[in-house]
Amino acid sequence: MLNKRGNSVYFSQFQVSCAALTQTAIWIMGVYYGIEVLVGMALLLTSSQCNTSCQGTDGHPGEGGRAGRDGRPGAKGEKGEPAVRLTGPVDPGVMLMLKGEIGSQGKQGPMGPKGFRGVVGTAGHPGSPGPQGPDGKIIGSGGNVPEQALSAFSVRRSDHSYPAYGQKVTYQETLVNIPGDFNAATGYFTCRVPGVYYFTFQSVAKVSVCLRIASDAPFSQPGFCDYNNNSDQVLSGGVVVQLTAGQKVWLESFKDQQQDAEANDTREKQIIFNGFLVFSNSD
Repeated sequence: MLNKRGNSVYFSQFQVSCAALTQTAIWIMGVYYGIEVLVGMALLLTSSQCNTSCQGTDGHPGEGGRAGRDGRPGAKGEKGEPAVRLTGPVDPGVMLMLKGEIGSQGKQGPMGPKGFRGVVGTAGHPGSPGPQGPDGKIIGSGGNVPEQALSAFSVRRSDHSYPAYGQKVTYQETLVNIPGDFNAATGYFTCRVPGVYYFTFQSVAKVSVCLRIASDAPFSQPGFCDYNNNSDQVLSGGVVVQLTAGQKVWLESFKDQQQDAEANDTREKQIIFNGFLVFSNSD
C-alpha cells in the first residue's frame, strides 16, 4: 500500500505481517493435528486394553430378604351345602371329613373275662398310732370292777345213770366257775351281772338222749335229741340268752322218742355244760 509519505515503506511492513500470520497459522494447525494424533492414539490404546482387561467380574447373588408380616385375616367363607347321603360305597376318608350329630348312648356291653391275678405287692409301712380312746366305763358297784364284769363256768357230769326226765342235770366236777355264779349241787346258774350270755352243752352216750337249755327268762327253750344204735354219739347245742339279775338257767333231760328201757341204762355217759357273759347291759 502506498501513501504520500513513502509507499515502499508501508508495503514492506505489510509483507512482514502477512508472513508472520502465515507462520502462526501453520503452527496452530500443526498443534491441532498433533492433538488429534494424540487423542486417536489414546483411543486406540484404550480400546486395545479394554478388549483384554476392561471387562468386569460377575457379582455374587444377593441374600434373601426377611419374611414379610402375615396378612390380615380373610373374610369368613360362605356356608357349604349340606352333605348328600349316597346309596353306594363311600370313601372312608370323605366320611371322616363329614362331622355328623352326636348319637345316643349305646347299650352296655357284656362283661369281659376275668383278668389274671396280680402279684402281691410289698407290705406297706406301719401306720401312725391312732388317737387315744375314751375312758372305760365302770360296770356294777364296788371297788373290784373286773370281778363284777366277769361271769363264766364249765361243769361236767360223769355219773353213769341216765338223767331223769324233766329234772335238772347235776354235775360231779367243776372245771371253771368265775366268780361263782354256778351251783354244781343244784345245777342252777344264777345271773348276777345283767347282760347277754351264751350257753352250750355236749354229751356222749351209747343210748338215745334228749337235752335242752331251760331258764325262767322268757325265751324259746330249744331241745336237742340224738338217737343211735349202741355206738358213741356226740350231742351238742347252744343258745344266746339275755338275762336280768336273779334269773336262772339250767340243763335238763326230757322225754321224746326214747325207749323205756333206755332210762335204766348204766353204761358210761358224759355231759358238759358251759356258759359265759358276752357283754353286760351297761357296755
